[in-house]
Amino acid sequence: MSLDRLNDKQRQAAMMIEGPLLILAGAGSGKTSTMTERIAYMIEQGISPYHLLAVTFTNKAAAEMRSRVEDLVGSCRDMWIMTFHSMCLRILRYHCEIIGYDHNFVIYDSTDQKTIVKNIIKAQNINDKEFGAPYLLSIISSFKEKAVDAEGYRKTMEDNFKTKIIYNVFKAYEEELRKNNAMDFDDIIFHTVHLLKKCEEVRERYQKKFRYVLVDEYQDTNHLQYLLTSLLAGGRKNLCVVGDDDQSIYRF
Repeated sequence: MSLDRLNDKQRQAAMMIEGPLLILAGAGSGKTSTMTERIAYMIEQGISPYHLLAVTFTNKAAAEMRSRVEDLVGSCRDMWIMTFHSMCLRILRYHCEIIGYDHNFVIYDSTDQKTIVKNIIKAQNINDKEFGAPYLLSIISSFKEKAVDAEGYRKTMEDNFKTKIIYNVFKAYEEELRKNNAMDFDDIIFHTVHLLKKCEEVRERYQKKFRYVLVDEYQDTNHLQYLLTSLLAGGRKNLCVVGDDDQSIYRF
């Protein structure tokens, strides 16, 4: 395989295999091409696809990346090229009993979430004009993205009328999900981070498997995704992230 398709800077990034690497470039500058060429180069150098993890943000982007890599090196079935949520779901299906879930857990969509919170609002006699389900769910989601659960929310927030209501709903919402062996979309990453932090054996298993971690569109990672990436790459610290800080929705 040749790296002649890349310019000098891209080629330099593609050939820098060991250690942490941050690739910053603007829109249309070939960031994803550099990533795929880098993966192909690593495989050509004898690194097994089994030890590579490439993460991006949409199923479409993941499928395109896999297709482009396989065009360069042939089938790489053992390599995980997927979204954050797909990766976490796969991990959770194997190990969810460690954090108290059965393997047949279900994922609730936004309609399911609203139904649960509306029932909680009614049961707790909360004024739904002031504390509507969408508002409460947005707060719950924002704290889960910071790796904060209901108890963490209670400990970090000032104790007043508003925060007490939010905490009570947050706590009841968590309990209802657990009772139903269910997770919401945020929980998929939230619980994976919790699992990796809690269980050293599982954490070391995936650190040994994923000797090289690559993340595309890194500018869009939130705190929870950052924690997940750090935990997986924590063994050898061979982490390559590609992004454009001008397109960031969170900022680096």
